[in-house]
Amino acid sequence: MEKQEKYDRTYLKMAKEWATLSHCKRKKVGALIVKDKMIISDGYNGTPSKFDNCCEDENGNTKWNVLHAEANAILKIASSTQSCKDATLYITLSPCKQCSKLIHQAGFKRLVFAQKYKDISGLDFLEKTAIELVHLPF
Repeated sequence: MEKQEKYDRTYLKMAKEWATLSHCKRKKVGALIVKDKMIISDGYNGTPSKFDNCCEDENGNTKWNVLHAEANAILKIASSTQSCKDATLYITLSPCKQCSKLIHQAGFKRLVFAQKYKDISGLDFLEKTAIELVHLPF
């Protein structure tokens, strides 16, 4: 196994562990942002700050206000002195189409993900960008 793949698998394992912090019942997703071999942000899917942590409604559907793991990680960067430019995003589930736009606009150079989301339109969009996509299943 090459050195980069070893790092990629390790960061994905860490993102998987971070996903366990999510209060969502249907899907627990974790994300890490790494730049220059340093973790500069993290996130998991969940409700916005100061909201009830319950992610699903009484029918088991995800509530509209739940933030995706990658969006949470990117938003943390937005309130810091860091930048996503040329960073790598590690995520346990490939991004939806809405988050894919955020990933592209934030300036990531790589996206490493473990599982494909049922709707791959986010990946289809990112394939048209300069972002390197790496699928490393658990």
